[in-house]
Amino acid sequence: MKKLCLLSLSLFVLLCFVHGTLQAGGSVTLATLDWEPYIGEKLPDQGYVASLVRESYKATGYTTKIAFMPWARVVAMAKEGKYDGYLPEYYAELLKAEFFLSEPFPGGPLGFFKKKADNISFKTLNDLKDYKIGVVRDYVNTEAFDKADFLQKEVANNDLTNLRKLVGSRLDLVVADKFVGTYLLKQDMPDKVGEIEFVTPALEEKSLYLCISKKVPDAEAKIKAFNDGLKIITDNGTLVNIMKANGF
Repeated sequence: MKKLCLLSLSLFVLLCFVHGTLQAGGSVTLATLDWEPYIGEKLPDQGYVASLVRESYKATGYTTKIAFMPWARVVAMAKEGKYDGYLPEYYAELLKAEFFLSEPFPGGPLGFFKKKADNISFKTLNDLKDYKIGVVRDYVNTEAFDKADFLQKEVANNDLTNLRKLVGSRLDLVVADKFVGTYLLKQDMPDKVGEIEFVTPALEEKSLYLCISKKVPDAEAKIKAFNDGLKIITDNGTLVNIMKANGF
């Protein structure tokens, strides 16, 4: 009888373990854009950010599906809860009304690109009010810049369109991540690389974030799983290896 009880107890513990294992983790669907060299559908492993998010979720038992689309649609679909979330995003307090924001992960300098031949410098944003500045629809930049209604901002659907306008003298400045702008110039307009420069100092050194919609089931669990996984891959060196493999 005693052996039977022990056997029954062992089976119960095993079943609980198996059930817990099956319930652990889950799946996450994310929307993103082609934003090379950080993330892109045609990049190896879809780029550093895609690898980072997959490995972070994998470390906590989740599988990840990533869909690529134009940025305005990325944000709209995530807001509606059609996807669990989106990335990469810059921090903005207003995002917290609709999303849970992750812990930060490495990004790059955000600032202005200009033609080398143009003598444009500034100390404050007020110094730039006479210039036409290219921005991307629905991008978060810096709080001060985004609130600067006195600036002449021209909206485009992507960074490449703005850079082409800059090369064609239809814009005076373009706001973009330094790595993204440099990558796009080399890929799309290699003969123009020497004509364009990044204005230093940058507006801000930006970290990147994952945003999980508050409208989706288990939203808090999904953002926690990412944060826990990000810590794991940071501590065990996986994050550094991913960045090195992607040229960062």
